[in-house]
Amino acid sequence: MAASSIALDYIPKNEADILRCLADPMWRVCSGALYKIMVKSDDGAGSVVPFIPNRAQRRLIVRLWHRNVILKARQLGFTTLVAILWLDHALFNADQRCGIIAQDREAAEVIFRDKVKLAYDRLPAFLRERMPLARDSASELLFAHNNSSIRVATSMRSGTIHRLHVSEFGKIGAKYPAKAAEVVTGSLPAVPLDGVAIIESTAEGQSGEFYEMTMRAQAVAEKGSPLSPRDYRFHFFPWWQEEAYRLPHPGASVITDKDREHFAQIEAEMGCTLDEQQRYWYVATRDSEFSGDPQKMWQEYPSTPDEAFKVSTEGTYYAVQLAAARKGGRIGAVPHLEGVPVNTFWDIGGRDGSAIWFHQQQGLTHRFFRFIEGWGEPYSYFIKQMQAMGCVWGKHYLPHDASHKRQQGASMESAEDKLRQFEIGGDWVIVPRVDDVTHGIQMVRDAFGQCWFDEEGCKDGLAHLGSYRKEWDARLGAWRATPLHDIHSEAADAFRQFAQGYREAQSDAGFRARRAPGRSGRQRSSWVI
Repeated sequence: MAASSIALDYIPKNEADILRCLADPMWRVCSGALYKIMVKSDDGAGSVVPFIPNRAQRRLIVRLWHRNVILKARQLGFTTLVAILWLDHALFNADQRCGIIAQDREAAEVIFRDKVKLAYDRLPAFLRERMPLARDSASELLFAHNNSSIRVATSMRSGTIHRLHVSEFGKIGAKYPAKAAEVVTGSLPAVPLDGVAIIESTAEGQSGEFYEMTMRAQAVAEKGSPLSPRDYRFHFFPWWQEEAYRLPHPGASVITDKDREHFAQIEAEMGCTLDEQQRYWYVATRDSEFSGDPQKMWQEYPSTPDEAFKVSTEGTYYAVQLAAARKGGRIGAVPHLEGVPVNTFWDIGGRDGSAIWFHQQQGLTHRFFRFIEGWGEPYSYFIKQMQAMGCVWGKHYLPHDASHKRQQGASMESAEDKLRQFEIGGDWVIVPRVDDVTHGIQMVRDAFGQCWFDEEGCKDGLAHLGSYRKEWDARLGAWRATPLHDIHSEAADAFRQFAQGYREAQSDAGFRARRAPGRSGRQRSSWVI
């Protein structure tokens, strides 16, 4: 947005003044004369005040590009800013479509009601008269004077979108990966080159669409090359730049020597100075809001771009094993071996995701050369990818519940039954359930030393294994014994089928497969000598 030729605190004195001010986008958005927003007061109630951008919002306005990726700390007001920017653009430009994608329906309703609709309803009366509504629904405003509109929803695919904002894209990717993929393949391509797209979020781990998009944008920024309209500009807004993030004392929290080392590292890396009030705020927020969990603090209030995606090894199951694999050179180029049977290890989710590891055995070495996953996809989605690989299939290992029959139309079928119908080749094996999942996790740790991974083909799977962790008990401030069920679970559960169910090819002569009664042709990996 171009700099204003009018002082932002200027108050129009006559009709000519008003017209001159209304022709200046920066004055319209930043003066506080037109748009009002709802803010939370100290007593928790909402109050309506003129919108005057804060420091972070002003920085974004000045640096806004055609394509933007924002990695940020929490509660800096970017969704509020974009709601005002998009509303202003729709009001003062004809035939424009502006959209905001929220992480879920509840968030979409709140953004539309408390940010978009409220700002329009509180416009000066003379503007509302000049810019009436042709449509006023629960998610969209269409303006009668110029045929422009602004809409808030959980997805957008159809038609051109001249202004698009994706709010909390990292959280969308973590909770709804299929929806995140739809944003990338459907919504973003709908923004023309002269339009504006803003992808904004706090971090959600070292995987997913937001992580990949941020890494690419940051790499482009580090090169310092001129941006094309298709290139994403990287924006980073750390917690320490927000003036409100400070406290006069830390309360019950204590700044430890480890904390002081962390603050010194931030100052050295970012070239900033953190005063005592900022340090008090940081430790008090970490200890009170996140029960002392450092990774949550890195994620929600990052100090550096790298810290935002930093994964704490505390509470993780396979950090030691992965570190040993990297140190030992077992993560690198591990290509598919032609003619060697390929085994697959599955986790099959209902409404959750599904994941598959692809494995070959060479001597005593277990070679994992590929990993695929998907959310909300039919079995045919995975089978088509497998058929395109042209592999010689060995055995396909399924979790214990894949044999459970469920009503499928007029018949009762299991996941195993449906997969067998594709006749892809190889044997289908049901891996017995372990009494305690932690026993299966220990089996994975024991087997890890013989495993090699293709760094590119298994990139996402390795990231999931590295982030697979225990549940955190906020009340006790300690890790529980049970795994956290999140976006990383499917990959970890699929890999666990290898440790629980696979038997080395050279040992097959010493074992015989026990078949389930009445189930000829299906092997179970419940082995007896």
